[in-house]
Amino acid sequence: MVHVAVAGAGAFGRNHLRVYRDLEAAGVDIQLVAAIEPHEQRAAAAASQYGIQVFQSVDDLLRAGVRVDAASVAVPTVHHHQVASALLEAGIDVLAEKPLAATLAEADELIALAARGKRILQPGHLERFNPAVLAVQSQLRRPMFFEAHRLSVFTPRALDVDVVLDLMIHDLDIVLTFANSPVREVRAVGLPILSPRVDIANVRVEFDSGCVANFTASRVSTEKVRKLRFFQPRQYVSIDYARRELLVIKLDRAVPAEIAAAISSGRMDARMLAQFGAASAAGPAPGLNFLKPEVAPGEPLRLEIESFLDSVRTRREPRVTAKQGREALALALEIQSSMETHADRAGLGDFFNPGA
Repeated sequence: MVHVAVAGAGAFGRNHLRVYRDLEAAGVDIQLVAAIEPHEQRAAAAASQYGIQVFQSVDDLLRAGVRVDAASVAVPTVHHHQVASALLEAGIDVLAEKPLAATLAEADELIALAARGKRILQPGHLERFNPAVLAVQSQLRRPMFFEAHRLSVFTPRALDVDVVLDLMIHDLDIVLTFANSPVREVRAVGLPILSPRVDIANVRVEFDSGCVANFTASRVSTEKVRKLRFFQPRQYVSIDYARRELLVIKLDRAVPAEIAAAISSGRMDARMLAQFGAASAAGPAPGLNFLKPEVAPGEPLRLEIESFLDSVRTRREPRVTAKQGREALALALEIQSSMETHADRAGLGDFFNPGA
């Protein structure tokens, strides 16, 4: 029996509470025993809905003597280090929502704490457990060009960080994993729109392998889009995170020279697909084989938590390691630095300091 707690009962924390209770109800050997939430109204709601004790801090939880073996940390990013370190020091395994920490120094301290105490520390990179991402693993060959779009409507949550740490970091983690190569160069542009921090960003990353990735993230869009497309030799792969769907287009036979060159070099785009009748009533263009690999159903958060609990029980390294969480954070911070450099060069002070 694994006794679990959740730190934070806001938007993310409520989902963790729900999944733990659902697993408990399904007969999984866990027991949701407590939450940590200083906000009085949220604390009262969690206590009422789940029938658990809710404490204001980790110290209060520990002083109460409640047995906790594992915990989710779903507090604002600026508090990740404080909360996660207290839990790790108390001998509790931790699943920390992304990003792992606010700074690399804090991430390194958490990693060292976990190693010293032989604790599980798993960063909450949810999209790694998206069924479409899990299904694409067998399709990976040598991806050389990525195009990621993650757009969301504006909400007042997670405004303690910019859109890179809030949304884009999901795609940074996926691409870093798929590309499997050190980063060579980062170019980034970002602007604040409805908050004091960057709300929309466009980034180009080149890897030592020659692979290139373009990322667009916005939390001020009029629509929700969560897609990743990548090109590898003789293949185009499209992942729709929201629909949890996977499309693979293979170059099987003789095709027009332009489209063959585009697929091979990673320059294939929607215009070319339309031009050559990829989705026409007559069927796929000659030489293009459209496949929709089977994607097993599943809620990403539940799959993530189940994977975390498996590591807690077996002491095996998590599917998403703390080191990988640090690497995604390092790239996100490098992107932030590149955006600041661009803002200075372009004289964008009026965007970042309205009324100046």
